[in-house]
Amino acid sequence: MSTTPSATVPTRPGPAPSSASSRTPRPPRALQVAAVLVALLCLLPLVVVLAKALEAGAGEAFSLVWRPRVGELMRNTLSLLALTGVLATVLGVGAAWLVERTAVPWAGLWRVAFVAPLAVPAFVNSFAWSSLVPGFEGLAGAVIVTTLSYFPFVFLPVAALLRSTDPGLEEASRALGNGPWRTFARVGLAQVRPALLGGVLLVLLHLLAEYGALEMLRFPTFTTAILDQFEVAFDSRSGSVLAVVLIGLATLLLTLEVLARGRTRYVAVGSGAARRPTRASLGRALPAALLGLAALAVLALGVPLWSIGTWLGRADQALEPVALGPALRSTLVLGLVAALVTTAATLPAAWLVARSRSRVALLLERVTYLAASLPGVVVALALITLTIGFARPLYQTTTALVVAYVVLFIPLAMVSTRAAIATVRPELADAARALGDGPVRTFVRVQAPLMLRGTLAGTALVFVAVTTELTATLLLAPTGTRTLATAFWDASASLDYAAAAPFAAAMVVLSAPLTWLLLRGGHEEPRP
Repeated sequence: MSTTPSATVPTRPGPAPSSASSRTPRPPRALQVAAVLVALLCLLPLVVVLAKALEAGAGEAFSLVWRPRVGELMRNTLSLLALTGVLATVLGVGAAWLVERTAVPWAGLWRVAFVAPLAVPAFVNSFAWSSLVPGFEGLAGAVIVTTLSYFPFVFLPVAALLRSTDPGLEEASRALGNGPWRTFARVGLAQVRPALLGGVLLVLLHLLAEYGALEMLRFPTFTTAILDQFEVAFDSRSGSVLAVVLIGLATLLLTLEVLARGRTRYVAVGSGAARRPTRASLGRALPAALLGLAALAVLALGVPLWSIGTWLGRADQALEPVALGPALRSTLVLGLVAALVTTAATLPAAWLVARSRSRVALLLERVTYLAASLPGVVVALALITLTIGFARPLYQTTTALVVAYVVLFIPLAMVSTRAAIATVRPELADAARALGDGPVRTFVRVQAPLMLRGTLAGTALVFVAVTTELTATLLLAPTGTRTLATAFWDASASLDYAAAAPFAAAMVVLSAPLTWLLLRGGHEEPRP
């Protein structure tokens, strides 16, 4: 049976054709109101931090920012962004190309090895390296730890796109005499540019928000300085001014990503046929490629797991279950509650974006991403200011902590939920309503079962993120509440590595489903 050839060509967006069939019904007003309320909740920390910083006045704010210490923080932050961003890009793209576009053996094993480091929090990774290598700190240590912790954010989307992109353009390039390296540089990188830019943006935003790993490695950045201002100097005004600078950096990164992405996009022409790309032979370079992949896997995954296992063997087995039990229960309860609340808060905006590509819907979605780009310490600082000034009964309560989790992690639920809603055909709901079912009954009987799988994936991602969150939990958790992350931090801060190891191991075990979900979501092999 013959098939129509398919090619992927660059296009520039133009006006969409207008037709009656392309019009979507106006979403219910209740849905719009709920989405707006969630967006306002996400914007609340940003507004509070800006208002608190304005209280200092222009003169005091200028004096707080124009200091040698702030210049040092800026240099450290920009150096970390530049070095880690470049290294994570090189490692992520290089590993993805070797695994998906060359004849390197054991491709499935390498996929697991290069996504699994996401199950190890960066501050646990820094604990592992610091406990093994004396004097492991400063910029060099920070770059090594953050690169090994965050390069999977680049590897995962690039590898998934390389695996699913039609290889027609690359085959045409090779037919014109270009070798595999030149073909990938000129054609492959252009095709994966959206995924690459998105992955790099995630890496850079995580670096802005990182506290635990950098504090443990004694490398000060804006995030560590903001928390120090609050915990040591009890100066929320100075911390807010520094937070505004950090917000400006996050906004700049978001803007640069949009500009770098441009308006050109790649689309398929023709129905085509899904097929595996031709894998390039590495020839004599195969041993070097295997050695490089193995070294990366050992450094990113083997070192932290071996270090945790070593210190776990030295822990007091009689005392650790007593200390581990309450922290594990608190983590599970907070993770479950926050995941369910975040998923529920995500549904209105996700539904609007999936069903109505209006400017309002897109604006609401972008608001949630902007708020979530703020570090946990900034969100926590804003909620502390808000609760002390206007809602004192909520100060240091589980409610305030869950609100912080919602603001920080709503994009994790948004992506999966929006995709799940988009897969449900609107005609099914129309048919149910034609048979006499109301909106609620239609949603429960027809739409919810079809979108359940994708929605639960987003819920699980939020749960895993909550179990490893540190800075917001340190500032907002009720008195006496210890999670696995805060208990680990308390033990590692006193250099009691044996006592910290069980909490680190528990976080890795709870985070392991993230690896399975990510691999399951992006491991769709083309069919011949």
